[in-house]
Amino acid sequence: MAGVAVVTDSTSSLDPVQATRANVTVIPLQVVIDDRSRPESEVPASEVAAALRSGRRVSTSRPAPELIGAIYADLAEAGYDAIVSVHLSAKISGTCAAAERAASTAPVPVTVVDSATLAMAAGFAVLSGAAAARAGDSAETVAALVRRRAIATTTYFYVDNLEYLRRGGRIGTAAAVLGSALSVKPLLTVTDGVIQAYERVRTESKALARLEELGLAALAQAAGQTDRVDVAVHHLDNLEGAQRLVDRLSGRVVGSDIVVSEVSAVLGVHVGPGTLGIVVSPQV
Repeated sequence: MAGVAVVTDSTSSLDPVQATRANVTVIPLQVVIDDRSRPESEVPASEVAAALRSGRRVSTSRPAPELIGAIYADLAEAGYDAIVSVHLSAKISGTCAAAERAASTAPVPVTVVDSATLAMAAGFAVLSGAAAARAGDSAETVAALVRRRAIATTTYFYVDNLEYLRRGGRIGTAAAVLGSALSVKPLLTVTDGVIQAYERVRTESKALARLEELGLAALAQAAGQTDRVDVAVHHLDNLEGAQRLVDRLSGRVVGSDIVVSEVSAVLGVHVGPGTLGIVVSPQV
């Protein structure tokens, strides 16, 4: 089976059916609750939300290079002659570094792509790359397409409590902007691979209204670039808010499809319960 295999990590938020259909291999990150480490595929996001709310010890860890290397070796054994391995921002996680280490000893060439983003912003880019790989494109072409779509994608989200991001060291310059104002519900974005502050709001209803405005603006801009736009609405234990956002966005831009999903368990650890976000990704 000569060709290019596409690999990603579980924070890209592809569900198992979606990944299987696209022929994408998913490497799990680990969720650690009270010192018990499990692949995030085995940890429901709802369990993470409950653990955080109850004050239990919750953390995450990247996949070991040895695990990634074993997956690369299995794909080579299956007959692939190249691999494109796409991961969440290297400025947020060490997963890219682990993949690079595994790639250095892989039996076939591996191109590690830092998506410089997270969740379905990476997931949509992975799906585009996988489609190109199935069509017979080279690893270089697949990787370039993944990077191009990831760059074109816009992400906004708000968190109910900034403490989880601050505790995990994932808020980048947002810490300087928001300081100790943990009572606000900050609207955040991902820029150059870093989670950054965008605006501050005081209530969930205002955050929802602002996310709607930002989502519609991003949709309109994306629709000017292509006739197909993918949209994801993410949440952690906030399905009601996610559904309200979907209802407001649905049908507003012709050619847009909306996926609703909880964030992956690993991302959930860092954003916390109540999180609501939107990803707008033109099919470039």
